[in-house]
Amino acid sequence: MSNKKVFNAVVTGVGMYVPDTILDNAYFEKIVDTSDEWIRTRTGIRERRILKDVKEGATSFLATKAAEDILKTTNTSPEEIDAIIVATVTPDMFFPATACLVQDNIGAKNAWGFDLSAACSGFLFAFQTGCSLIESGRYKKVMVIGADKMSSIVDYKDRNNCILFGDAAAGVLLEPSEDSSIGLQDSILRVDGSGREVLNMKGGGSLNPPTHETVDKNMHVIYQDGKAVYKVAVKGMADVSYEIMQKNNLTSDDVAYLVPHQANLRIIDATAERMGIDRNKVMINIDKFGNTTAATIPLCLVEYYRDGKIKKGDKLILAAFGAGFTWGSIYLVWSMD
Repeated sequence: MSNKKVFNAVVTGVGMYVPDTILDNAYFEKIVDTSDEWIRTRTGIRERRILKDVKEGATSFLATKAAEDILKTTNTSPEEIDAIIVATVTPDMFFPATACLVQDNIGAKNAWGFDLSAACSGFLFAFQTGCSLIESGRYKKVMVIGADKMSSIVDYKDRNNCILFGDAAAGVLLEPSEDSSIGLQDSILRVDGSGREVLNMKGGGSLNPPTHETVDKNMHVIYQDGKAVYKVAVKGMADVSYEIMQKNNLTSDDVAYLVPHQANLRIIDATAERMGIDRNKVMINIDKFGNTTAATIPLCLVEYYRDGKIKKGDKLILAAFGAGFTWGSIYLVWSMD
């Protein structure tokens, strides 16, 4: 029996949502010991969006808005959606899954779905998973959304971390194609749990369930040893991006765009340098949105596609590094006109 795929998973639609409220660097100058110049030179961030309060909604609100954008712009009926995967580390609650809430909100009555937790690599892991569902031949329309309300787990007294994160959601619609030259071509995805001590949120799970003590110890916010994470991330993201190019015999001339996770402009630049590609072939929007965790890569895809910068047949390298550690790269050939 042949293992050859009958179908290739291709992107047939995109959607996004960012909140209206903008926090610029001047805001952080007022609440922590930092400056606009310090933030820009070290991260590349000028501003980020946040959902102001719980009345505006949680992660499911962001993800639902992105899902609605996908449905509207592709003229797809909610009943046609077979599965919904939401990549997030800020679910509305442990259960039910945020994907269930999105399913109900958009009226996708024939869909099943689940949440996937891989931090900043979440969209890559979810994208590969969604593509596998399509390639199986059992599902025709799979929605993959990266969504995070990072403001809900950020300590706004932590000068090193609070400046980095924003809230957003974005995603894609995947469908089958018999044209193997477009869509998902390859992926390299990895985890290394030994990195758990330098990037985590210690409180809230079964190890440290919520108590007065965990709250008093500030265990329900992001903890990050920035220098330790940077050192591993800059190598991991650059190496895996280069590796997938080598594996698929791609030169820097072949690659239309690097689509990197938007965590830090210096990490992005190092990855592009390792791949041998110019900055003008790197998708960047960290200046506007900061690090939106699972939403960064699809946000780039939506913005660049809608600006007419990506065309059918373009070879894209998606790359990310996140808590876990998790990291990886995907080789995608764009399928939309």
